[in-house]
Amino acid sequence: MKIRGLTIATVVLAALAGTLYWSNRHKPKETTQASADTPPKILTLKEGDITKVDLKKKPGDSIVLAKDSGGKWQITSPQTLGADQSSVSSMVSTLSSLSSDRLVEDKASDLNQYGLAEPALQVAITEKDNKSQKLLVGDETPTSGGAFARLDGDPRVFTIASYTKSSIDKSVNDLRDKRLLTVDPDKVSRVELNANKQDVEFGRNKDQWQILKPKPLRADAFQVDELVRKLSDAQMEISSDSDAKKTAAGFASGTPVATAKLTTDSGTQELQVRKNKDDYYAKSSVVDGVYKVTSAVGEGVNKKLDDFRNKKVFDFGFNDPNKVEIHDGSKAYFLTKGGQDWWGTDGKKLDAGSVDSLVSKLRDLQASKFVESGFTTPVIEMTVASNDSKRTEKVLISKSGGSYVAKRENEPSLYALDSSAVEELQKSAGEIKPAAAPATKK
Repeated sequence: MKIRGLTIATVVLAALAGTLYWSNRHKPKETTQASADTPPKILTLKEGDITKVDLKKKPGDSIVLAKDSGGKWQITSPQTLGADQSSVSSMVSTLSSLSSDRLVEDKASDLNQYGLAEPALQVAITEKDNKSQKLLVGDETPTSGGAFARLDGDPRVFTIASYTKSSIDKSVNDLRDKRLLTVDPDKVSRVELNANKQDVEFGRNKDQWQILKPKPLRADAFQVDELVRKLSDAQMEISSDSDAKKTAAGFASGTPVATAKLTTDSGTQELQVRKNKDDYYAKSSVVDGVYKVTSAVGEGVNKKLDDFRNKKVFDFGFNDPNKVEIHDGSKAYFLTKGGQDWWGTDGKKLDAGSVDSLVSKLRDLQASKFVESGFTTPVIEMTVASNDSKRTEKVLISKSGGSYVAKRENEPSLYALDSSAVEELQKSAGEIKPAAAPATKK
């Protein structure tokens, strides 16, 4: 039995060895076949080494793009313009690793039949060592699924996919920087806005925005950031020469909406926005001309001072306070946080849920509008310490009839409050309770 088992094992091992030998002998042939079926590359360049691209269309002027000393792309011809770095980089990436769909001829004798004797598009590519290559793109293929192409000096003719041709056959307007303001929004330190007959100025210290004019006021950081974003994202809508004249006329006869200025360490850029009927137009200090802009830009700058004021009564935000003190008539509440727990003045631990509810009401307390008068004798006094007691905020609330008005200590602003918000705050304070006693072990 042992000899029989050994014989079977030997036969199986021999069969496996034969299969492995056959597989290894045939694998190179399959790999070679797959390689032969792969469409050849037309260009293989290092994208970072490309310093200049010259697009010449028939008919039309050449579009020349070159890297400046800082490594940024610029349009240098037919006129000097800033380039859209993303759009140019995408085109250069396609050129640096240009694949064909298929090889049509190894040695083409008649280039006319492919439209390559006088190609519709010529793309000259220069590298940093001054080596250059020229891609020629001719007629569309009979199926319109691509175009014929070749390299200057290379006898081979290829086809390239239509999407490949589209990614390199670009116009000046495709490649130019369409931003009306070229500032980095993260580096803006000052914003000026003239709109609705108001001059408003904002200053940023680190990540904190403050209203400087018409007088120092707390700013809603989100709203100021949104204004900066709308301005820095504003793009021109490119039009034909005839439409450009209409655009200029529309701006000239339009009603001023706003003038905005953004300041960084590099200087100040300005955008004027006007409205004519339902269209918005803009003129920038950065680029020549007048352009149509989207309604999002026009509406984004058409703001009033109160749109940017911080309506929140407290500033502690999502930083949980560590002390809360409330005086409401004859009622008084003192809460202190130690570790993760809240404690009352009697040294008893408080129910976390009831305290969290009160803190949420304090955090959410905000003005329904700003008022210039109406603050009388305070009926509620609230003090909140946060950031390890490095920040202390004191708020007073007065009541006149059914109206409540709040005032932050040492600040002039008056906040009109919804009566329901104040009543919910009072209710939450009244519902503060001790923590449940731990269950007794049996």
